[in-house]
Amino acid sequence: MSRGLRPHRAFSEAIPIAKARGMIQLTMSGPEQIFDIAIVSKIPYTFARIMFAPEILATILDLAEYYEKEIARLRLIGRDAAATAELWIRSKHGTWRFFLVTPDSLVEIDRDGKRPGIGRTIG
Repeated sequence: MSRGLRPHRAFSEAIPIAKARGMIQLTMSGPEQIFDIAIVSKIPYTFARIMFAPEILATILDLAEYYEKEIARLRLIGRDAAATAELWIRSKHGTWRFFLVTPDSLVEIDRDGKRPGIGRTIG
């Protein structure tokens, strides 16, 4: 699903965030692209999709609906305990939110990939 031009400013800001978590590999853009950045560390390795967020403070339920196709693509990635898929969104003002995409839920995480608390999961 295309939501217009790719968020170039978000990509340039996402690279240092990803590098803080491990070695990174960027993917080339294309219609079949599932993720934008692969982060390789000891465990887990992560596949992240970077998107622009017109409503950064929306509820997780609203975001899950808005990014439905991107989340569905991330769920195609085969997983085990060592692999995760994440959706990273950035507002036009530079505010970031990060989500772990599981087969049946969307969980808000911090920029280090850790769950900050309870009560922020949507199935």
